[in-house]
Amino acid sequence: MCRHCTSNKSNICQVLGLERNGVMHSDRKTRFSIRGNPVYHYLGVSSFSEYTVVHWGCAAKVSPTAPLEKICILSCGAATGLGASWNVANVSKGSNVAIFGLGTVGLSVAQGAKLRGASRVIGVDINPEKGEKAKDFGVNVYLNPKDYDEPIHEVIKRMTDGGADYCFECTGDTRVTTTALQSCCDGWGLTVTLGVPKAKPEIAVHYGLLLTGRTLRGSTFGGWRPKSDIPSLVDKYLNKEIVVDEFITHDLQFEDINRAFELMREGKCLRCVMHMPK
Repeated sequence: MCRHCTSNKSNICQVLGLERNGVMHSDRKTRFSIRGNPVYHYLGVSSFSEYTVVHWGCAAKVSPTAPLEKICILSCGAATGLGASWNVANVSKGSNVAIFGLGTVGLSVAQGAKLRGASRVIGVDINPEKGEKAKDFGVNVYLNPKDYDEPIHEVIKRMTDGGADYCFECTGDTRVTTTALQSCCDGWGLTVTLGVPKAKPEIAVHYGLLLTGRTLRGSTFGGWRPKSDIPSLVDKYLNKEIVVDEFITHDLQFEDINRAFELMREGKCLRCVMHMPK
């Protein structure tokens, strides 16, 4: 157990953490090989293999009645968005929420905000098809920045009488993080950034935005502690307290994995479940 694990304030374990080198935490080696060459574990998980080896601290025991081809969605996006809404922001009833990026993470934030009783959930995305789909997850106002001649944060501030109570960045673009912070209100406005930037990781923020009381927070996996919290999320799914199936837009065989990546890049899928050959 580390300082973070015993604090009840964090889900970032100092011992395990995020393994980005493709090896096991214990001995920094791999467990798989092909003809003597190591096969690395993606993020310590090896999710593209039918059977895998993980550190015991990364394994969670869930209900045996849960369909694995459905609850696998809780391994990242769906859980991250729910956790950001519930654990990180703690969205309050009657609040205004603005979500930037309507992929799986953003739609999960919307679901969480709706379940918490947010009065207005604004979804922002440049893809009109995503805006239509978002209504099924709790978004009741869709904004496409391309439809306006003014910055989208000005539109949101006017719509919410000064800014949203909570804003969520779910795009992986640090410029959007700045826009989200500009879109929340003075005094108590909270922006949570969830996306992982592919370029330009630095955030540019005018100090005045923070001086007037806004808060910017980061989050990994929505603040959930996988070993203890994933089983409870699975139970919520089985009890129909949260939706999961609706995030799965495609089911493909593993041999079609390149097609799955194409769908992702084209913005034509939320989550694609890969099925191994039987």
